[in-house]
Amino acid sequence: MKKLILLLFVSLQMTAVSAQFDPVLVPLYDGDIPYRKASDQQEEVQVSDIMVVRKVQEPTLQVFLPAKRNATGQAVIICPGGGYGVLAYDWEGLDIAKWLNGHGIVGIVLKYRLPSAENQTEPHLVPLSDAQRAMRLVRSRAAEWHIDPGKIGIMGFSAGGHLASSLATHFDGGDPSASDVVEKFSCRPDFAILAYPVISFDPAYTHIGSRNNLIGQQPDSKWVEYFSNEKQVTSETPPSFLFHSQDDTVVPISHSIRFYEALTLHQVPAEMHLYPTGGHGFSLSVTKEGTQKGWMESCVQWLGALP
Repeated sequence: MKKLILLLFVSLQMTAVSAQFDPVLVPLYDGDIPYRKASDQQEEVQVSDIMVVRKVQEPTLQVFLPAKRNATGQAVIICPGGGYGVLAYDWEGLDIAKWLNGHGIVGIVLKYRLPSAENQTEPHLVPLSDAQRAMRLVRSRAAEWHIDPGKIGIMGFSAGGHLASSLATHFDGGDPSASDVVEKFSCRPDFAILAYPVISFDPAYTHIGSRNNLIGQQPDSKWVEYFSNEKQVTSETPPSFLFHSQDDTVVPISHSIRFYEALTLHQVPAEMHLYPTGGHGFSLSVTKEGTQKGWMESCVQWLGALP
């Protein structure tokens, strides 16, 4: 009997420990999901050397919290890349959140919906709508997650970098009259981290796959302009950290350079690291050689220097 009681006690203790350290999974929307229409489409997850998610139906936030004693008050919402066709969910999402946790920063992976005419009324607006909602939701729960509501940033890789830069240039202060309390909060990020990002939809140098997936093969010119984020920078765009490799043949380095130039023109504080090698999609660059491996240390230093 004593052994049974002891085993039950240990089991309860282990359950409590697991619950404390497991990431928190939060649906992005409580009620109706914007722009959704009925369809038979189902989410798909494929796991090989990385986890790839397709056809997201229910967008979520996966929240990784550091130990309270280590917490800096900063949080980063992470947008995995994948050309607006898939999400490289662990490679440019979960692994990044865990790395941020190691520096006392709350890492939050956004599983955002990918544009699809099959189950969305306005596919080109869906990813940005999810990113805006994510920022509002995190800010609304900042106290619960021991986050400073003025230290919440957005981070994105490749096409996720396009989504992050879209949020950094297309935001609002919230709707004070909204019945949904989350919608009352601002969706402006306090900083942006852009990793080998797609920035522009200028056909001269864009990543055509991302552009086609988001706004179509024959897009209206207003959406090309709207989502060419180097053209949308203002003095209100948040401080930004960019890194990119010179030998990136998928998303040319000119994307980061043009965004940096626009930030400089509008006197927005920015730091950019350009590396000779690394190619495209190197994430934490654990298995690659080259100076691009240094982006993590530089990024942490930059984050630490933010007001």
